[in-house]
Amino acid sequence: MIFVLYSASNAMQWIQYSIIANIVMFYYQVSDMMVDMTSLIYMITYIPLIFPASYLLDRFGLRLAVVMGAVGTALGSWIKVFSVDPSRFWVTLVGQTMVAVSQTFVLSVPARLAAVWFGPDQVSSACSIGVFGNQLGIAIGFLFPPMLVQNSNDREISGRELQVMFYIVAAFTTVILLLILLFFKSEPPLPPSPAQAVQREAESTECFFVSVKKLITNAGYLLLLLSYGINVGVFYAISTLLNRIVLKYFPNHEEDAGRIGLTIVCAGMLGSVVCGIVLDKTHKFKETTLGVYLLSFLGMIIFTFTLDSSSIYVLYITAGLLGFFMTGYLPVGFEFAAELTYPEPEGTSVGLLNAVCQVFGIVLTILYSFSMSMWGVFWANTFLCATLTIGSVLTIIIPNDLRRQNAKF
Repeated sequence: MIFVLYSASNAMQWIQYSIIANIVMFYYQVSDMMVDMTSLIYMITYIPLIFPASYLLDRFGLRLAVVMGAVGTALGSWIKVFSVDPSRFWVTLVGQTMVAVSQTFVLSVPARLAAVWFGPDQVSSACSIGVFGNQLGIAIGFLFPPMLVQNSNDREISGRELQVMFYIVAAFTTVILLLILLFFKSEPPLPPSPAQAVQREAESTECFFVSVKKLITNAGYLLLLLSYGINVGVFYAISTLLNRIVLKYFPNHEEDAGRIGLTIVCAGMLGSVVCGIVLDKTHKFKETTLGVYLLSFLGMIIFTFTLDSSSIYVLYITAGLLGFFMTGYLPVGFEFAAELTYPEPEGTSVGLLNAVCQVFGIVLTILYSFSMSMWGVFWANTFLCATLTIGSVLTIIIPNDLRRQNAKF
């Protein structure tokens, strides 16, 4: 539960500027690209830093990694408290970069925490609950900024409301840091399963870079890297530009943009938990991964063709459908990666998975924004649908090599 709150405290800051992009642009007098950068910085910093972060996680355990991430998240949150002035957007970027760097000590942890603390019939559910924390944070990031910071023509009002938001976030992250320092442990005294016992022994003798080499020569894992990166990259692109999408069809509905984002993520939370339970009950990792991927693709098609509906409530429904499968896919990919790469450490396999996601997230967000400006939202969404088609094909050809399951017997 501490990890869920810790993950949420970091993830809620990812989208807190983009979901009120028009207000931030007015207050700081910056371009939409600069506001998008507050989201993209999460992806940009993750790519080079995931390797040292994964090394620290695998070599020194969960507690050190989580403490470092919590310290950075709290420090970045407090820096943003001092950014409330129209001339201090650079302070905002410094604070947001600090929080983004700390994310490298968050995203790789759920699969690792689940494997270290839980047995084979609980590990997938535990991983899905760990991912749930990230989704909870994104949901908070969608919901509260539009409620706390209203669209106003008076910069003083906007400044006061931004200040309140930053203080609330800083206080929350500080409380989480204290909980981690007091109560968060690295591992139980005894491994929870034979597979984890074997993995502990392998980790104590194997070099980190040897482990990375084994991962990048695993054909099934490489196919999953690409397909997973496409799916999550599409989710990042839609989330970053959701404010622009909603205001295109429904002007002056900033709060609805936040609530639609909340709908996407809440539906995804439910999807994550359902998928985790399905994996623990059936152990059908390849089949579940493919099914959820195809349904994400279908959800994207429905979302695309209902955007111009006269009722915004239709958008709530289709966005929720998209979120259930697209966000629900996250823990499924984590667990399938752990199966394909066992006995390599989950922190390393998931770290590489997330690094590729950030690359796809940056590229797809930029291309999506460009397509939207050049050809409109419909054709930009059609481009994302075509990208998901490629990901679906890649998922189909991943071999069903469940190494961790085989180690149970």
